[in-house]
Amino acid sequence: MNSQPTIPPGIVSAEDYETAALERLPADIAAWLAGGSAGEWTLRANRRAFGRVGLRNALCRVPRTVDTRVELLGETMQHPLLLAPVASHGLIHPLAELATAQGAQAADTPLVLSCQANTALEQVAPHLSHGWLQLYWQQTPERTLRLIRRAEEAGYCALVLTLDAPVQSPGRQAQRLRFELPSHLGLPNLEPALRREAVPGQSALERLLKDAATLDSLAFILHNTHLPVLVKGVLEVADAVELLGYGVDGLIVSNHGGRALDGVSATLDALPLIRQAVGAQATLLMDGGIRSGYDVFKALALGADAVLIGRLQLYALAVAGPLGVAHMLKMLQEELQLCMALSGCADIAAIDPSRLRVGQI
Repeated sequence: MNSQPTIPPGIVSAEDYETAALERLPADIAAWLAGGSAGEWTLRANRRAFGRVGLRNALCRVPRTVDTRVELLGETMQHPLLLAPVASHGLIHPLAELATAQGAQAADTPLVLSCQANTALEQVAPHLSHGWLQLYWQQTPERTLRLIRRAEEAGYCALVLTLDAPVQSPGRQAQRLRFELPSHLGLPNLEPALRREAVPGQSALERLLKDAATLDSLAFILHNTHLPVLVKGVLEVADAVELLGYGVDGLIVSNHGGRALDGVSATLDALPLIRQAVGAQATLLMDGGIRSGYDVFKALALGADAVLIGRLQLYALAVAGPLGVAHMLKMLQEELQLCMALSGCADIAAIDPSRLRVGQI
């Protein structure tokens, strides 16, 4: 791992950071970072979905300027990119989430801080241009409320409730290499887990599932914060419609990067169906499999208002620290601008399904 702010020669695309990082990282950490759950069918499907979508060029209609600004939850962002919540940045860099936040701030990019971060949310907040906090249901309403209040007091702008991974599904290769989180990496945003009394005949999995979020949990959160609340992990149309009916402020089409239930839809496949069902006004974000500005363009054309970048942020962090994160985001932005120009899109609003050739590449 390299904490020095240097970009190695040969890094000419965001995806190059993946190759470079996996060569540098210890094998067990690389397996944890790159792997998916079970047979990794969904992990692979996320990438394959982008390959089924082609683009249309625009002869003699190239815009003179390209504007990537987008409005999200009432705020104007310079581009439709956010950093997704990813746990345990301390595995990758000695400054952990502080390093990632510095890179995000340099690129004027919102960061969704994982509640499983190795750095206290209060420490990260001053380094963010726009900070959102991701959370899981914290076993009880009281514990969850204490975490929400910390986010509000620290100045975070939104809450992202993750619902698709009530229990973590470890990657098989990481298990084979006996990957474990080092004991020195703390979880300062979480209170020690409550010990549940074992019930005769009850498995460890069943004990964990007793603490999973329910619709009542969501209702409690919505009624106990003034912050916008988005739900992450949406893949089915019925769930999307139901959640918006409950009053959430936005949805994130996500399959946890292929690390939750293996065999679910690729996010790019689910995205247009959900957009059609929820209408044009609903706030809809997407993550999963994005490796280039071209991928970002395709997601926007199929209905996303913005996208979240997951593994790429840690690959860049592993290779070149905060500078790598900023550089990776800059390359995604520039590639998106190039794609927009060659497709005849002067601004984000002009990106729509007419710019795509689905199933013809």
